[in-house]
Amino acid sequence: MSESTELSDDLERPAAPRQLVLALDHAISYAREDFLEGPSNATALALIERWPDWPSRLIALIGPEGSGKSHLAAIWAELSGARVISARHLTDIDLPSAFATGALVVEDIDTPELDERALFHLINLAREEGADVLFTARTSPPSLTVGIRDLQSRLRMLPVVELEVPDDALLRALIVKLAADRQLPVDEAVVNYLANRIERSFLGAHRAVARLDEEGLRRHRPVTRALAAELFRAT
Repeated sequence: MSESTELSDDLERPAAPRQLVLALDHAISYAREDFLEGPSNATALALIERWPDWPSRLIALIGPEGSGKSHLAAIWAELSGARVISARHLTDIDLPSAFATGALVVEDIDTPELDERALFHLINLAREEGADVLFTARTSPPSLTVGIRDLQSRLRMLPVVELEVPDDALLRALIVKLAADRQLPVDEAVVNYLANRIERSFLGAHRAVARLDEEGLRRHRPVTRALAAELFRAT
């Protein structure tokens, strides 16, 4: 068969369809023993574990997406018996009953869907009840712009503890944990390659491991350093 015939056959042959990979939920443990400790979260973890010896009954825990805010909040909820609610759903709950245990977690108070009056009422009620409240957010609450002046004042009074950028050791440990959560075998070469190429953040690690997992499944290939290099060489 001539080279031109082979070329013609290749042009006529339909391209192999791109395999779709279903987005499956992966089990994430929020148990204390599964929390990865490091310099970036040591202050926040110490605060959670020293409860009820807090400097204030109302505390704000801030950090970027995927930095461990929800994990720390879950650890504290287990310690304190706190109920966990989302700030976007404040208008859907009965606030007095939310303080039944004397402790409450309010996640993502910097959401655009926040009802300012509901948050203002919650803070006032928490003070009246002498309840402990842990707020989480990506942005420091004192810097949030809100329309209710008294709410702005109360947010500025909140003590803030911040989750910082992970150091090298914590980033590597996080990659290993995220891979284990997905039952994805990775060796030291893959972990080292990712740690040196991806964005040095919790979100960067989450995205990198998810991409490796999805591409490995789609291509029917094991997750190796070679695959990681194909995907992250330019990052």
